[in-house]
Amino acid sequence: QVQLVESGGGLVQPGGSLRLSCAASASIFSINVMGWYRQAPANQRELVASITSGGSTAYADSVKGRFTISRDTAKNTVFLQMNSLKPEDTAAYYCNVAGLYYTDGAYRNFNSWGQGTQVTVSS
Repeated sequence: QVQLVESGGGLVQPGGSLRLSCAASASIFSINVMGWYRQAPANQRELVASITSGGSTAYADSVKGRFTISRDTAKNTVFLQMNSLKPEDTAAYYCNVAGLYYTDGAYRNFNSWGQGTQVTVSS
């Protein structure tokens, strides 16, 4: 399976910025979509932002204008630049990648999740 490694979370004051990274490791043939989700305690996991193979992006209303999703296709890496952070952005952030990878002589679908990285916005 394809493994995802996240980095970049931490503690930041309101109004601050953080940049999350998520790198996929495997013999990836193609990626359909890459996304970031978040989950706060007692809440359901929600989609924050996504980017398709064609470069189309989508954002949750709560982060529009503050967060930017981008990717490095050569490195199979997706980023989430988070600016003007608010206390309500506090959550565990998870990346998700879906596509095709090559293993055991065949191309197979994958849909993988990162291990999660904590973002805490507090003064």
